[in-house]
Amino acid sequence: MARTADASQPDAKIDAKTRILDAAEKLFMENGYAATSIRMITGAAGVPVALVNYHFGSKQGLMEAVYERALGSRGGSRVSYLDKLEAEAGDGPVPVEVLVDAFLSTALRLTRRDNISGAVFKQLIGRAFYEPGPGTEAFFPQEYQEAIDRYRQAFMRSLPHLSQEDVVWRMYFFVGITAYTMAGKDVLHMTDTYALTDAGDPEAILARLRPFVVAGFRAPAGVSGLI
Repeated sequence: MARTADASQPDAKIDAKTRILDAAEKLFMENGYAATSIRMITGAAGVPVALVNYHFGSKQGLMEAVYERALGSRGGSRVSYLDKLEAEAGDGPVPVEVLVDAFLSTALRLTRRDNISGAVFKQLIGRAFYEPGPGTEAFFPQEYQEAIDRYRQAFMRSLPHLSQEDVVWRMYFFVGITAYTMAGKDVLHMTDTYALTDAGDPEAILARLRPFVVAGFRAPAGVSGLI
């Protein structure tokens, strides 16, 4: 009997960890990070509070694990695909429109992941970007930050007439508008007001976004006054 219990213990631990992640994902999505307590999560998961510290170290660690599960691994998309594009380009830069396509197609794939539904992913991103709270500034895994820097380097090679500051600002706008679009945050209710037919289709929306972003990256350098 004791041997049977010992053999089943690893499976019980894995199951508990998954239940914690599932509960945290749902509650972070519904309430936001700041309004969700550890006791709410463990109550929904049906596990002791101590298991959160055991598996994740802290609430912050749990939140990072939720987003890491949603964003996926390095090998599945971001950096490996950029490696392939740069290898194909040889000694030359990857064209701006190809970099934009690569980033947008990666974003689109995230809404189709098997381990998390597109709707859940979009709401998690929306919570993180548009309802910030203590700790949310660090939710992205380190590999995602590395991928962003790799894109910065690639855009700088493709846009040698721009300073690093110009490139980073344009990437800031690009990443922000992509997250806003994917999160479905229509704060002005424009998609409802104007009955936009593609409003519920991520692929069609990102296709419409592409030329706008490419034109933004190719805009002349420099900052001019608004007055």
